Amino acid sequence: MRGSFAGYLIRWALLFGVAAPLLTTGCSEAGRSPAQATPTPAQPSQSSPKNGAYAIEGRLVEMTDGVSVTEAAPGAASKITTRYFGNDVTGDFDGDGTPDVAFVLSQNAGGSGTFFYVAAALRTKDGYRGTNAVLLGDRIAPQTTEFRGGRIVVNVAQRKPGEPMVATPSVGVSKYLKLVNKQAG
Repeated sequence: MRGSFAGYLIRWALLFGVAAPLLTTGCSEAGRSPAQATPTPAQPSQSSPKNGAYAIEGRLVEMTDGVSVTEAAPGAASKITTRYFGNDVTGDFDGDGTPDVAFVLSQNAGGSGTFFYVAAALRTKDGYRGTNAVLLGDRIAPQTTEFRGGRIVVNVAQRKPGEPMVATPSVGVSKYLKLVNKQAG
């Protein structure tokens, strides 16, 4: 189920909002231009978003029953474990009239961090097609996910600036996302 963004590009616009005006930016991975985009699934998955492929940090992660375990590098003993975390929200994210699903994924590469992402599974006539995932943070505490005003809103708790990574996340933050540009540009 490998493909490239040349065939199907999905980018997220990430809007951070706390008590400040919204800042709109197009998201691509750091240091990458859209032409160097991340792989994406060529075909829709089965009938469940938990059985799909999602692009995370430049890798295509293929999940079965909400879990993916892959080698961190060829022949390496350490594994990258990606899990469906939940916090589902349903809405028509791509404007095609069918309900899509967004949810939170967690990923651990064997170190002390647990990274959280938000991804969407877009409903097609053949099943669901996974999108790229957007990083929410490391060792945060996801709270709720909503669909408001055409945007996916992920509410998380994170640490105060300057706090050590072992501190319990205590600052509420909302991250606003919108699916944009489903075609290669």
